[in-house]
Amino acid sequence: MTQPADLYCRLRAGDEQAFRTVVTRHQASLIAVAQAFVRSRATAEEVVQDTWLAVIEGLDTFEGRSSLKNWIFAILANKARTRAVRDGRMVQVADFAGETDEDAPAVDPSRFKPSGAWADFPAAWDELTPERIVGDKDMLARAGEAIASLPPGQRSVLTLRTIEHMEAAEVSVLLGISDANQRVLLHRARAAIRDAMERLLAD
Repeated sequence: MTQPADLYCRLRAGDEQAFRTVVTRHQASLIAVAQAFVRSRATAEEVVQDTWLAVIEGLDTFEGRSSLKNWIFAILANKARTRAVRDGRMVQVADFAGETDEDAPAVDPSRFKPSGAWADFPAAWDELTPERIVGDKDMLARAGEAIASLPPGQRSVLTLRTIEHMEAAEVSVLLGISDANQRVLLHRARAAIRDAMERLLAD
């Protein structure tokens, strides 16, 4: 895999293949994060396009204080917020109804007995091996559908933490949410995905 420093040098040199590599690597995640701020996927795609233009134009000003990836996502977040304000959408990620309600259960209460024990014990995750995931197109499709169906804030946090492997503090700053809200959003997202995969295994 191309190392970030080498990739950055190639980008600055105008290497088109390097640019395609970066776009391929981050395009889907950028769209997912943008959708937490704007009204539609179409608008999110426009924001991402503006982000890539800003990346190209700003490469000479990149000082390396953060990773290239984090720099790109910071540009995206700023572009998305600006577009949201322009479109009259002032909702912040942390304000999405129900997404950060710490009192609401992350797992359906009906799955527990009155004693608190599992009524329907979760499927064993050792059945969900990497080989099975890669070899099962239906499972991949269902996982993608489950992620796409998450509320925008949850999807954004899950994308940044799990797919882009950002640190919790970085995600909180990027999205403009508290550490506590970030943790709740991530917990709810992971619980929803696990539930979807358990149903698939049960089938």
